Amino acid sequence: MEVINHIAALKVSLRSARLAQQKIALVPTMGALHSGHVSLVKKAQELADIVVCSIFVNPTQFTDPKDLEKYPRPLEHDIRMLEHAGCDFVFMPSVTEMYPEPENWHIDLGPAEFLLEGEFRKGHYQGVTQIVKKLFDAVNPDLAFFGQKDYQQVL
Repeated sequence: MEVINHIAALKVSLRSARLAQQKIALVPTMGALHSGHVSLVKKAQELADIVVCSIFVNPTQFTDPKDLEKYPRPLEHDIRMLEHAGCDFVFMPSVTEMYPEPENWHIDLGPAEFLLEGEFRKGHYQGVTQIVKKLFDAVNPDLAFFGQKDYQQVL
């Protein structure tokens, strides 16, 4: 398993898989992994040739800075779990790698932005959709796997 911190290095590492027309799957996470994440990796392995799991605690989806500060980051544990699960690549970018400049764009989510969790966490889904787009741009996956608790994100 290869741990990668930069988008350019990730693209280079995935180039041979693309040239071989292998299917690439992305499992986006914020870390603090558990058995549910491992099951997503296993499902991705069934349907794709290469599995990339991202670990990125996205500051733009936290409405309270204290929540961001308190978010658990057991990186060594997460890496061991992914290695044991057979993940091919772990993409662990820094905040400056994903947000080199302040963001001044948004995605029109329509009314879905303000439903369910969005009603109580203003701006949360803008942050989520922006980072998912950035991860998709970095990995360019054929498939992506989200947990059931990410239901609103999948919409």
